Amino acid sequence: QEQLVESGGGSVQAGGSLRLSCAASQYVFTWCEMGWYRQAPGKEREWVSSIRNGGPATYIDSVKGRFTISQDNAKNTLYLQMNSLKTDDTGVYYCAACDRGGFTAHDYRHWGQGTQVTVSS
Repeated sequence: QEQLVESGGGSVQAGGSLRLSCAASQYVFTWCEMGWYRQAPGKEREWVSSIRNGGPATYIDSVKGRFTISQDNAKNTLYLQMNSLKTDDTGVYYCAACDRGGFTAHDYRHWGQGTQVTVSS
């Protein structure tokens, strides 16, 4: 089981910004797709964004133009820069890695513990 350690959550007013970080192993960074999921209160967990080292980033439509996923290979750290935050972005954000490669996209084997993001109006 690979360990993923998230940080950077917090509380912010609508329109503000936060940056989430996820530290992972060299193996994960070299071989795996990585991504972010979130779970709002009372809702299903939903995929937010993914990236594979050297490949294109993908995003759920609701965050396109506001969120940016990136990787720092020197630090083995995944980031999610979140700008123009909305109250609908509130939830627990999870870092995840290593797609199982089955029929379901972004079906990851390894998960972080989650970090809370709260956006107030």
